[in-house]
Amino acid sequence: MSTQRPPTIDPQAARRWAAQQSAQSPWLHEEVARRMEERLQWIVRSPASWLNWGPLQGGRQIHETLLRRYPKSSSFVQEGSAVQMQRARQQFQQAWWQRWLGAATQFAEPAQPVDMLWANMALHMDADPQELIQTWHGALAVDGFLMFSCLGPDTLRELRPVYAGLGWPAPSHDFTDMHDWGDMLVHAGFAEPIMDMERITLTYSSAESLLQELRGLGRNLHTQRFPSLRGRGWRNTLSQALEQGLRRPDGRLELTFEVIYGHAFKPRPRLTVSSETRVSLEQMRDSLRQIKP
Repeated sequence: MSTQRPPTIDPQAARRWAAQQSAQSPWLHEEVARRMEERLQWIVRSPASWLNWGPLQGGRQIHETLLRRYPKSSSFVQEGSAVQMQRARQQFQQAWWQRWLGAATQFAEPAQPVDMLWANMALHMDADPQELIQTWHGALAVDGFLMFSCLGPDTLRELRPVYAGLGWPAPSHDFTDMHDWGDMLVHAGFAEPIMDMERITLTYSSAESLLQELRGLGRNLHTQRFPSLRGRGWRNTLSQALEQGLRRPDGRLELTFEVIYGHAFKPRPRLTVSSETRVSLEQMRDSLRQIKP
């Protein structure tokens, strides 16, 4: 367990959110997954096996796209609980494309490390992201690669002055910068991390439609968020403030989402040398495989 958890994320609130059951993946998550999938064209080697991490929230439609891209690969799905895994099994097995493609996605932890781990829009909602990255590292085979996305610090930047102006706590926990994610990847044992970001601007016809979308994307996990339930009066005050503070000249409300994309490989482990070094037989074999004739 990591001892450096994000200071603004309440672990209990994060666990509650992870256990939430949603009818469908948020539109934004599906769109980010589509954009992340386009980046796979730059990776020449096709994985023999791959794992989709948390597709119920991260994007269900992209699973079909990945099956089409890697038709000869073994595919797996991993969810956070047995209940969620069963729901994923039901939804994916009932999908017409699953039957049409003849794909046999497995809903169990892979017996062997996989060659690709796909994790869309999960990292920024986890109470211990360093531990999660370490888990991903352990699930990958040597020379396997990680593809992930998450939200960055400019996300919801329009909401912060609105909340501050009302004297309220922050509207969300703090989101991590992409350079810090890169450092965490290296610390976990990944190599050659490539990080990039883009800002996606969404507009809404009303405060109600904006708030409805936000509820599907996540929750405020901040440790200093409102400690109790709010009433109808608070909701009306928020709606009025959003209508005034986020209104564009064309009459629509605007919100920014900074999306971070990450990609990294799992290299062969290096042997550490000291005055007395002990290595396992498997470590020795891995080391010898790296010696070119």
